[in-house]
Amino acid sequence: MNFSLVLMLLTVATGIIWCLDRFLWRPKRLARAKEEADRFTELNRSAIDSGEMSVIGEAQSIYQKLSAQPKWIEYTGGFFPVILFVFVIRSFLAEPFRIPSGSMLPTLHSGDFILVNKYEYGLRFPVFNFAITEGSAPKRGDVIVFKYPLDENVDFIKRVIGVPGDEIRYVDKKLYVNGKLQETTVDGTFFDKETYTDLKQFDENLDGVVHKIVENDKVPSMARPVQGHNGLNQCLYNMGDVVCRVPKDHFFVMGDNRDNSADSRYWGFVARDKIVGHAFYIWLNISDMSRIGSIH
Repeated sequence: MNFSLVLMLLTVATGIIWCLDRFLWRPKRLARAKEEADRFTELNRSAIDSGEMSVIGEAQSIYQKLSAQPKWIEYTGGFFPVILFVFVIRSFLAEPFRIPSGSMLPTLHSGDFILVNKYEYGLRFPVFNFAITEGSAPKRGDVIVFKYPLDENVDFIKRVIGVPGDEIRYVDKKLYVNGKLQETTVDGTFFDKETYTDLKQFDENLDGVVHKIVENDKVPSMARPVQGHNGLNQCLYNMGDVVCRVPKDHFFVMGDNRDNSADSRYWGFVARDKIVGHAFYIWLNISDMSRIGSIH
């Protein structure tokens, strides 16, 4: 089951119990506890007036016992403030994700735990996904998390290459945006520990956003549509190359590991309302703590 749905249901359920206890059940418990303690006090007035501590203590014990919060409420409604805090942070501020593969090497490594800004592109209510605020539009070069168009139960992370109206050409491993070749500068090699492969590393200048990409010179330029491609009428394929016109309210995305990434070259475009947020920080990598820091 979708974790956002589970978290929302927990928040609602514990919130209802918390509110019922705070505004209905607790006042009744306190009133009944006071009533019973007062009744006991009146029945034992002479002993209490004479200062018998055991009787006084019994009156206090009756009040405490009857006013105490039942365990089932303590373990449900009692967690509501914590669950609400997690729900608000995760839904509207920042959500954690774990990178499962090397499609974004060398920018993101498998095992990186990242934070995703949930409000920059506009707030959306979790589960129902309706817009609360508009926010700014994703820009070329942004690293985004989104719902995979072929299976929206899966989250993908890629870099925005094209925005609505752009013409994207990927020909012989060269990237063109609106007819302009995006400059690359050789920056040595990158060793992929998962595949034990040396990859060529480049600094790519994507419309002013400089970031690193890697290519495998043993793999030819490949771009073929798969079943379920959501924009074939906007793309042309020829001998492993692709030319696409990005439609309104959609984005063209690619992985920085250009020869090992299932992205818009294969399955089409990312709709604006399917974008989860902007990835901005690596907060943990158990195998390499030096990875912690901002995402570029």
